[in-house]
Amino acid sequence: MTAKELLSLFNHYLEQVPYNRQPQSLYEPVKYVLSLGGKRIRPVLMMLAYQMYKDNPESILPQACALETFHNFTLLHDDLMDNANMRRGHDTVHVKWDANTAILSGDTMLAMAFHRMMQCDSSKLKPVMNVFSETVLEIDEGQQMDMDFEKRNDVREEEYIEMIRQKTSVLLACALKIGAIMADASLEDAENLYQFGVKMGLAFQLQDDYLDVYGDPKVFGKAIGGDILCNKKTYMLINAMNMADEAQRKELMQWIEAPNPDPQKKIAAVTRLYNVIGVDKLALQRIEHYFDESRRFLALVSVDEKTKQPLYDYTDQMMHREK
Repeated sequence: MTAKELLSLFNHYLEQVPYNRQPQSLYEPVKYVLSLGGKRIRPVLMMLAYQMYKDNPESILPQACALETFHNFTLLHDDLMDNANMRRGHDTVHVKWDANTAILSGDTMLAMAFHRMMQCDSSKLKPVMNVFSETVLEIDEGQQMDMDFEKRNDVREEEYIEMIRQKTSVLLACALKIGAIMADASLEDAENLYQFGVKMGLAFQLQDDYLDVYGDPKVFGKAIGGDILCNKKTYMLINAMNMADEAQRKELMQWIEAPNPDPQKKIAAVTRLYNVIGVDKLALQRIEHYFDESRRFLALVSVDEKTKQPLYDYTDQMMHREK
């Protein structure tokens, strides 16, 4: 199946998932969150990896659903922690209901994700759950690192890369590896697919940082400069702080510490500093580096190139959203 066909298969499955437990007030926000759409990247990656070895990807729909449930759980709690009002054009759960509901329904989604992931053959249960539980821990660790970075102006590039590896990359890698495990792929193939996902995730997140400054808002899907306005520690800002001379660093700090700056003036000024310092070119080089690294690991997977093509095509599409 193509990625588009797998996405359709998954969305149909997700729409049919029953919510028979009580009270409904606990499960209604869960249904709401999962109904808001999204690209469903993680379940599609899992099924693309699986079908390189077996031709019945519908057999792993419960595990694909587990990953999407977990991913949306992280978004629900992220929205609460960030006090965000909107997600995919709709009210966030803590706005539509309240903070306590968001916490409890989020916890329920985490439990549901583990329950759905465990619905696999007993011979696969231990390796699948080892990968999934380790991924959950790493994502929490990455989130805490991201929170810690908010209080620092001395974050190093290698620290940031490790944070996004944990917060973003490992879930893509987990999807690919579990798909491979469920399809009886070799240990070597499963690990190479995992590393492919890690490197692809790094490229994807760095591209996100870049596009937030330099993207076309009509194509990128959101306003440009949001990370600059909230002083988010992105690859761009971290390297600008580390590479700036004394005068540039002073100007950056003035904008970061300004209590009520004019949004457009701040975006323009910080973007100009990025250009002068050269972090735009640096970011593009790193994106290309990790994208090439990802391809190197996919090349090591021991199936023929034609069988890998849907995965190549899908991840190429992920990386061309665009600029």
